[in-house]
Amino acid sequence: MQIRDAVSAKNAKNFDTGELRENFLIENLFVKNKLNLTYSFYDRVVVGGASPADKIIALEVDEKIMGTKNFLDRREMGIINVGGPGTVVTDSGEYELGLKDCLYLGLGTTGVKFKSSVESDPAKFYIISTPAHTSYPAVRQSINEAVPTDLGSDENSNKRTIYKYIHPEGIKSCQLVMGLTIMATNNVWNTMPPHTHQRRMEVYFYFNVSSDDLVFHYMGEPGETRHVVMRNEEAILSPSWSVHSGVGTKNYTFIWAMAGENQIFSDMDGIKISDIK
Repeated sequence: MQIRDAVSAKNAKNFDTGELRENFLIENLFVKNKLNLTYSFYDRVVVGGASPADKIIALEVDEKIMGTKNFLDRREMGIINVGGPGTVVTDSGEYELGLKDCLYLGLGTTGVKFKSSVESDPAKFYIISTPAHTSYPAVRQSINEAVPTDLGSDENSNKRTIYKYIHPEGIKSCQLVMGLTIMATNNVWNTMPPHTHQRRMEVYFYFNVSSDDLVFHYMGEPGETRHVVMRNEEAILSPSWSVHSGVGTKNYTFIWAMAGENQIFSDMDGIKISDIK
């Protein structure tokens, strides 16, 4: 498990490319038969990936870092599969996840393991975990069961469909909000004009990006923006003071997840394009 300290806006605006990537970008999430986790001090979010092939991966805990015997003793977790079919096993049940299916695991869940159905087409379980204060039941939801919301337009190159999984009107959680957005063909901008939300941090995970393409992720204060070049299956931390907006060389899909003081999706401060520098 990597540890990422929180960085102030004042310090971040002086970072060069390497320092931005070191502090905010999360690479190599999916390594064969490995569990990779990053612990961020932005709202104590844990970002991770598990890609079992011919082995079962257990969700293990580092007690020196987490302070608990089991990973979810004081946490909740959202999981979205971005690979082949697989199963998440817990002491209370097993949950099959296909491509873009979501699973929520509540406070106190134990015995979490990840396995793939087909070794040659391994599952890729993208993981977000946040602190929790009460226990909600485990819920599996396929992308076909999530309610789609269409936004944007071809004219603005930001036509997209948002699927909300974990949110107040969907899968119940303590503070985690999670879903994914699919960009329409020939559309490349997400969340433009961008916004900030002082009461929540966010994590973006980009996938369905070909080896010949990339995404420019914009971050920073509205008047001090920076960019981070992102490849397929990489995540980036977005502090509450930062804008978070991306544009790709081709359409793509991304998972968004938020943690903080509330779960109100519309609680954000919009930024005028004329104010961005």
